Amino acid sequence: MKQIPNWAWIIIVAIFVFTFILVNQIARPPAVNSVAYSDFKKMVAEGDVVEVTLTGEKVEAKLKSPITLPDQPSSTANLETVMPSGGDPDLLRLFEEKGVTVWNHPVETGNSWLLSLLPWIIFIGIYLYIMRRMQGNLMDRFGGRSSSDFLTGSAEKEEKAGRRVTFDDVAGQEQAKKEVAELVEFLKHPEEFKKLGAEAPRGVLLVGPPGTGKTLLARALAGEAGVNFFNISASEFIEMFVGVGASRVRKMFDEAKKRAPSIIFIDELDAVGRVRGTGLGGGNDEREQTLNQILSEMDGFSGRETVIVLAATNRPDVLDPALLRPGRFDRHVTLELPDKLARKAILEVHTRKVPVAKDVDLDLVAAGCPGFSGADIKNLVNEAAIAAAREHVDEVAMRHFDESRDKIIMGTVRTLAIQPEEHHRLAVHEAGHTAVAYFLPNADPLYKVTIIPRGRALGGTHLLPTEERHTLDEDYLRDRLAVSLAGRGAEEFFLGNVSSGADDDIKNVTKLARAMVAQWGMSKEIGPIDLRQSEDHPFLGREIAQPRHFSEEMSSRVDEAILKLIREAEKRVLDILNEHKPQIEKLIEKLEKEETVNWPEIDAILGRKTTKKETA
Repeated sequence: MKQIPNWAWIIIVAIFVFTFILVNQIARPPAVNSVAYSDFKKMVAEGDVVEVTLTGEKVEAKLKSPITLPDQPSSTANLETVMPSGGDPDLLRLFEEKGVTVWNHPVETGNSWLLSLLPWIIFIGIYLYIMRRMQGNLMDRFGGRSSSDFLTGSAEKEEKAGRRVTFDDVAGQEQAKKEVAELVEFLKHPEEFKKLGAEAPRGVLLVGPPGTGKTLLARALAGEAGVNFFNISASEFIEMFVGVGASRVRKMFDEAKKRAPSIIFIDELDAVGRVRGTGLGGGNDEREQTLNQILSEMDGFSGRETVIVLAATNRPDVLDPALLRPGRFDRHVTLELPDKLARKAILEVHTRKVPVAKDVDLDLVAAGCPGFSGADIKNLVNEAAIAAAREHVDEVAMRHFDESRDKIIMGTVRTLAIQPEEHHRLAVHEAGHTAVAYFLPNADPLYKVTIIPRGRALGGTHLLPTEERHTLDEDYLRDRLAVSLAGRGAEEFFLGNVSSGADDDIKNVTKLARAMVAQWGMSKEIGPIDLRQSEDHPFLGREIAQPRHFSEEMSSRVDEAILKLIREAEKRVLDILNEHKPQIEKLIEKLEKEETVNWPEIDAILGRKTTKKETA
């Protein structure tokens, strides 16, 4: 809950002060002693009364000297009585005869009590206003905003800003664009489809890893069709108060139908669309109520509304089956991580407004960032521009792209006090990786090797694939095992012992060797048998435990096969180190001196081999 602002406290204090002063002003005078009217009239006749105040039939008198009344402990000079109904004309003549000073006050009307209540009315009004504001802030914090805040905001802002996204802004996802292109025609010309009895596809699920452009593709679809675009994250439906999310779903769908043709885009659908009935929350929890409302709203489309619901997720395996049945999200559009050509296209899009130097080769940049998503590539260009800005140059050069790629992959450069012995060991370790990758025929081509600490790594050997691989053959994987073990092998070969620097290498080698044996059938001793453990995710209501469907004996054989692959890779590493020891020692010396060695220098030191593929 937000803190009450200072101005509110000032108003509250002012109201209290005003109320105190006003009440004191309109307060009744001190209470006086009442006497019978006959006794009062006798006092006037005897000349004991000097002043009276008439208020209607009420008479307040001031005596010439104090008197003591019966049943009163002390004397008083003020008396009070009430005239008979209709008044007493003789009393007024008696006042004149005795020289009594007469004050006449008008009778109080209903306005007087209203005036006394006015400060309290003002105070209560201000209190309610402040509480309402605080409640509104609390509801905003927990999602209780009005529907107009998110229902129409995205579409109106995009139209007003004049920056509508189109398919030209979506690079590297040509297949996905083709799959959603027909939706553009339906949104633009729905009558052509309806006259043939065709109905709009109600739901399209965009599936892909993070950063592949799912949200961008949805915006581009709306931009190409020129329709309203309602964008909301599924997590915004999940509220503190049960029922708020379902209510928001109803409002969103109602608004989209009113402004059809339109597109509803729900990002991160798995936030509300996870499998129901897992035992983690009953059927009345907020998430399941919201999911049920989405399902019923999608069933409520009659076919006359030109409304398409797009949703994005990178976890389609955890979605409830009811979401994926025909009539709901039955169309799936998969967005993959871009290949080399796609990465180049994405680079061209993001470098449109970036002054790029002539030495920049986008083909080489694209080849150097395998596995990057569209968001990663955008970040790569931005980091390169930042690096150029720090140098106060007018163009982004190739070295800036190299620096930004290394920063993204391994982290920023660290300044460490490395001892000479450790510096030498790092050079030996990375030289081992480099030499084995250079001489093995199926390893990826080298780009550079460095022993400059970045992030958590103390050095790195950079390989630059020249082609995209969609399947990995056994020869390539065996070479990868050898390259990963080469750093540790070089330490043992040249220094006589090993260090903890091969921790990640050993982890990656073990994981790859197990996949080769247990998943891909690349062990002759085991054969083509799937020996993986259950891949069902815990807490999805399927299997909390992960049972093993093979015996202990088979498990031991798998372990033996994995160990055999690793031992064979170690032997290949040792053979290469023995055969090319003089060249590797020169590379170690070069690394210790310059800390970074690029491909031309690596090739010159180790000597070109005809079996090695050329770099790009």
